[in-house]
Amino acid sequence: MKYALIVLCCLASLLGAPAFAQDTAPGDMNVHWDPGATSCPTRPTRPLQVHRYDQDTYILRESLCQTYEGPFVYLLIGHARALLIDTGDVADANQMPLARTVLGLLPVVNGKRLPLLVAHTHGHLDHRSGDAQFGGEPDVTVLGTDLPHVIDGFGFRDWPHDVAHVDLGDRIVDVIPTPGHYPSHVSFYDASASLLFTGDFYLPGRLIIEDTDADRASARRINDYVRDRPVAHVLGGHIELDRQGQVESMGSNWHPDEAPLSLSKEDLAQLPQVLASFNGFYSQSGRFVMYSQTRMLQAVATLSILLLIVIALSLRWWFRRRRGVRARQLLPT
Repeated sequence: MKYALIVLCCLASLLGAPAFAQDTAPGDMNVHWDPGATSCPTRPTRPLQVHRYDQDTYILRESLCQTYEGPFVYLLIGHARALLIDTGDVADANQMPLARTVLGLLPVVNGKRLPLLVAHTHGHLDHRSGDAQFGGEPDVTVLGTDLPHVIDGFGFRDWPHDVAHVDLGDRIVDVIPTPGHYPSHVSFYDASASLLFTGDFYLPGRLIIEDTDADRASARRINDYVRDRPVAHVLGGHIELDRQGQVESMGSNWHPDEAPLSLSKEDLAQLPQVLASFNGFYSQSGRFVMYSQTRMLQAVATLSILLLIVIALSLRWWFRRRRGVRARQLLPT
């Protein structure tokens, strides 16, 4: 009877445990990213930095000297196939050997390279310019970034309210809709490594928000999803802050005191409250700088037009005044 009770207790504990409550060995985030250079032509840097987070997960970063965006690219390897999240900002394979590097990291099983799925957090060019490097490669599938391709490619049934899944073979990656920065933006949750990949929706830098309501809903959705799930690191698409929390200069190729890439689950939990203060144009809450690029460009365009109108009216007044002066000078005295 004693042993029967022990067995029953063990079964109860197993049945009561959530499916995602598994122990995972922590990966290695002890990495110093290349800071770029003040003068890139005189100080060549490696175009692509590769960091092995764990046995089956790689973090790659494109050099700040190749592109001031310095985007991050993530490679997740399963038993049946691999997933590449984003392809960066540089299309030229000679300048940025992304495809060659990624394909070289894939395991070879029975003389055949593991198939690769190339997906994206969203469709801005600094996250998909490297797609062309994978064109024509065998066993490589590249998903489109517009909303119909994202819905069909991942198998969403009720965008943006459901969650899709990518099976890599003993490694399931969840795909969570996070529109707001971009209409078809998604984030990826990897339970096996307890990693959350958030692209430009959430990162240590500027939060560019084009649809305020969608962004706020996404912040609530992703926090609800990970609330009872382990998250070792939240990994975005760029680093745009220094260690003092100040925003790096726009367009700078030199980040000597860059903030860490990783954010925490607790940081992410603050996002709904931070977004509640966003005015739809430009605002700042602590280290969070939020703005709508579209509205700011519209404002600049409007101011430019008004300035041109003022200049045109001023010139018209000046020419009329000059004609009046000349006309008076020609009058007989």
